[in-house]
Amino acid sequence: MSTKPAVAYKVLTADQMAALEGDGSFAGAPVDVADGYIHLSTADQLDETVAKHFAGQSELQVAAVDLPVLGEAVVWEPSRGGALFPHIYAALPLSAVIAYGPLERDEAGKVKLPVAG
Repeated sequence: MSTKPAVAYKVLTADQMAALEGDGSFAGAPVDVADGYIHLSTADQLDETVAKHFAGQSELQVAAVDLPVLGEAVVWEPSRGGALFPHIYAALPLSAVIAYGPLERDEAGKVKLPVAG
C-alpha cells in the first residue's frame, strides 16, 4: 500500500464500546495492553482481522478512527505477512472515532464499514 489511508478500524466487544462511549477513551483490549499499543486495521485488512481474531464472537462493534487526529501516536508497523498495520501508542479518544456501529456483513460476507450519520 503506497498511500496510507486516513481512516482505520478497531473491532470492539459490546462492553469495550460501552466503555469507550462512557469514559470518552479506550485504553485497549487485553491484547492491546499486553502489546503496548492499540491494534487497528485498514478497510482492506478488516475482514481477515475479524476472521483471525474474532471468529465465533457476537455483539461486536466496528469503530472508524480518524488517524490524522491522533498525529504521532499512530505508527505503521509490519504484521501479518509483512503488511503495514496502523497501531496507536496512546489511548483511543472517542473524539477520534468518526463512525461506529455493530459489525455487520454484506451479501458477499464482507464486513460492512460503519457510516457516519
